[in-house]
Amino acid sequence: MKIFYIVNIRLPTEKAHGIQIMKTCEALAAAGAEVELVVPTRRTPIRDDPYGYYGVARTFTTRKVWCPDLTRLGRLGFVLSAVWFAEAAHFRRAFWRADVVYSRDAFVLAQYVLLGRRLVYEAHTRPTAITRFVARRAAQVVAITRGLKDAYVAAGVPESRITVAPDAVDVNAFAQPEPQASSRARLGLPLDKKIALYVGRLDGWKGVDTLLEASRFLPPSVLVVVIGGEPGQVAALSAQYPNVRFLGYRPYRELPDNQAAADALVLPNTGKQVDALRFTSPLKLFAYMTSGVPIITSDTPAVREVLTEADAYFFTPDDPVALARAIEVALTNPSEAHARAVRAQEAVIAYTWEQRSARILESLS
Repeated sequence: MKIFYIVNIRLPTEKAHGIQIMKTCEALAAAGAEVELVVPTRRTPIRDDPYGYYGVARTFTTRKVWCPDLTRLGRLGFVLSAVWFAEAAHFRRAFWRADVVYSRDAFVLAQYVLLGRRLVYEAHTRPTAITRFVARRAAQVVAITRGLKDAYVAAGVPESRITVAPDAVDVNAFAQPEPQASSRARLGLPLDKKIALYVGRLDGWKGVDTLLEASRFLPPSVLVVVIGGEPGQVAALSAQYPNVRFLGYRPYRELPDNQAAADALVLPNTGKQVDALRFTSPLKLFAYMTSGVPIITSDTPAVREVLTEADAYFFTPDDPVALARAIEVALTNPSEAHARAVRAQEAVIAYTWEQRSARILESLS
């Protein structure tokens, strides 16, 4: 099967969707598909080769299509760049030779609905006017959670045309992290404290503000550490929360070793944003599950699709006191916390990129 995967992103990017897209393409190619990933020539501060940056095999083709990068002009500039990119991409010979035109970008796919191509939309957000339009006309919709599937069924997409394929993780890449002491020495973290670690962006829906506020309710023996964020964000938050250690952005390839520094890994997604509450399938969740480190997570329907009380510690979203209490419970009950972490580690075997790609390809056959 020939798959033309098109997406309007910077590549490489520090955002999680970059690794999700590259790993999806790698897994589809490993399963026997011929994959061409097409992206625009948008500026990116990351100079690394995308295959090396994300640690993926060169088993699929990546092509950049020139288009003006007008994103600096705001929303209108982004739309104009996206239209240009989608139009330019469909003149590639591979577009017409492909069995499937695949994207998680509904705006791009919307421009192809009259071209007679077999479109596959990978849904990551709740139905909107544009995603409903595309999903109803796509040959197949790949939903990353059961909650999303239900939402698109309610929006008029036949259930038979929706496949649930949660995000995943490369278990082998996380199999041998460095020892905790080595990880802390490399990151400049103390050896004499318990560390509750968050890895990811500092966007509002990620719920990091809840973790930062929770740090005020933790004893001095517990240090909250945050990996991620733009320099300006890190500087401002460091001044506001001097008891939290902000390490800034670290490359994705360090993630297995960085997780090893923690005594607890925190996933504090907000409950105030519907996508975070019901629809997101966080990549960091699956990465956390590989670590053997206890997980403290917001109690959301999306996370409950993957984890149970046997695998992790849950707290009420957006409640810093409840989060602080959950961290303390995990850190003061090491044998129970270890047992939950081991069960999460065993459960993650069901969420590999290989299994995900097999599910997708089966839906397209």
